[in-house]
Amino acid sequence: MKFGLRYCNTGRYTDPAEAVALLRAAEAAGFESAWTVEHVVVPRDYRSAYPYSPTGRMPGREPAFSIPDPLIWMAYVAAATSRIRLATGILILPEHNPVLCAKQVATLDHLSGGRVILGIGVGWLREEFDALGVPFARRGARTEEYIGAMRALWEQETPSYRGEFVSFEAAYMRPKPVRGSVPIVIGGHSPAAARRAGRLADGFFPARGCPPELMDALREGAAEAGRDPAAIEITVSAPEDLDQLPRLAEAGVSRVLVPVMANTGVTRPIAGPEDLGAWAEVIARYA
Repeated sequence: MKFGLRYCNTGRYTDPAEAVALLRAAEAAGFESAWTVEHVVVPRDYRSAYPYSPTGRMPGREPAFSIPDPLIWMAYVAAATSRIRLATGILILPEHNPVLCAKQVATLDHLSGGRVILGIGVGWLREEFDALGVPFARRGARTEEYIGAMRALWEQETPSYRGEFVSFEAAYMRPKPVRGSVPIVIGGHSPAAARRAGRLADGFFPARGCPPELMDALREGAAEAGRDPAAIEITVSAPEDLDQLPRLAEAGVSRVLVPVMANTGVTRPIAGPEDLGAWAEVIARYA
C-alpha cells in the first residue's frame, strides 16, 4: 500500500516555508506522493452544489480561502525535494487549454525527474467556468478529447491530433515527460467518472471510499475499451480505522491519501510536519 498526503496546497501550506517543511517531512517519513487541489476562482454567491457535502457547500472558510495554482505550487516544492511524487488531485481539465497544459505538465515532469501524476476531473462549479469563459456543457466530452490530445503531445515525436475541441498537425513539443508520458488519474464520485477512468485513465480516485457500484462501473468502462481493469491504479482517502487497509487492498486499492487539513469531510487530518514522523511506522507496516 502506498501513502500520500492530500490537500497539500491549502491552509498553512500556502506559505512557502510551510509547504517545503511539509513535503520534506513527508519524504523522510516515507510518503510516496503529495496531492494538490484546484479552483481558479470561487464566486462568492455560487449556487452550484458541491457534490461531496450534504450541505452543498465547500468546507472551510469558503469561498475566501487561499488555493495556490497547483502546478506552480508543485514546481516550487519540487525544487526542495527529490523523491516524493507530485500530483494534482484534482486539476479541472476542461478549464484549461490542453496544449498549454500538456506543455506545463511535461516541463514540470522533466524538471522534477519524472515525479508528476496528473489527477483530473470535469468540475462541478458552473460559476467558475463562466468566470473563465469556458462552456460548462459537454465538459465530459471535452475532457476526454483533451486527454487524447495531451497524450499525443507527450508521446508522439511529431504530434498530431484532430478533434472537435482541439486540433494540431505535426506540432513539435519539447521537453517530453521523463518516462514518455505522465500518468493520468481520473477523480470523481459518479459512475460516469468511473467508466471514463476505466476507458481512458491510468488510475481512478473516487472521492469517498471505494463503493462497489463505482468499481463495477470502472470494470465496465475497461471492458468497453478492451483494457485490464486490474491495471488501473485505485487511490482513495485513508480510512479512519487503519485496520481496514488490508480490506481495501483486497478490493484493489493501492494508494491511500491522508488529509493535511481538518473540516474536509475526511478523518485523520495531519496537524503539521511534526506529525509525520509517527506515520513512518504505519507506512512501513502496510507497505
